[in-house]
Amino acid sequence: MSIPHKKSKNKPLTSEQKTINKQLASERIFVEHSIAGLKRFRILSDRLRIHNFNLYDKILGVCAGLWNFNLAN
Repeated sequence: MSIPHKKSKNKPLTSEQKTINKQLASERIFVEHSIAGLKRFRILSDRLRIHNFNLYDKILGVCAGLWNFNLAN
């Protein structure tokens, strides 16, 4: 993962740095939307109360599959 360039108080960003920041933002938005889509399932958005992490991984996989199915249709 890359960190976007930040401007300093006295030195603005160059045009190359701005284009790199735009590319990073356009890549990151897909990940952000995917996480938001998964959080629509209440079991993933609430506090974790399942102590069996293998079961939680299976639940996460099922929710991801349902979300991908929702996007495909």
